[in-house]
Amino acid sequence: MQNAKLRNSIILKFKFLILNSQRAGFTLLELVLVILIISLATALIMPSFSDIGEGRLKTEARRLGGALRYVYDEAVGKKESYIFRLDLDKGLWEFEGSKEKRGAELKGDVEIADVITPSLGKISKGEVFIEFGPLGPAEQITLHLRKNKSEYSVIFNHLNGRTKTLEGYAL
Repeated sequence: MQNAKLRNSIILKFKFLILNSQRAGFTLLELVLVILIISLATALIMPSFSDIGEGRLKTEARRLGGALRYVYDEAVGKKESYIFRLDLDKGLWEFEGSKEKRGAELKGDVEIADVITPSLGKISKGEVFIEFGPLGPAEQITLHLRKNKSEYSVIFNHLNGRTKTLEGYAL
């Protein structure tokens, strides 16, 4: 008896699934809801895409600040001298120590606007060489990066090896 009830129950469920699976297509209400959800998601995501250019500038500023911190840590930690070179005309930076040499090119139309140090002043063209000795560099370094009308500043503190990345042109 229980087997018959169980079998009838399974048959009814199976028939219900077959009947519902034969219905093809979407109702107008379902289509409107999907379009509404996609529209809302697009409206929320689109403002973040307008900031992609400035995002590249900020990324490059942080990457350059990270490279300065790395060179400082390596020079102080290994008690060796490193040379950090910035080519303002080509948008390149690189550093070289006794056993390693690395560098990169700025991406996404980002350029080095200028470099400021107390001994060299403000340099906006050519190459700048900064020596990192066993105690780090002798003075503070300020780099200004630019993309179109946006600017970021990277300020390197020579006493503790920390960098600040600030939006805008800071001294």
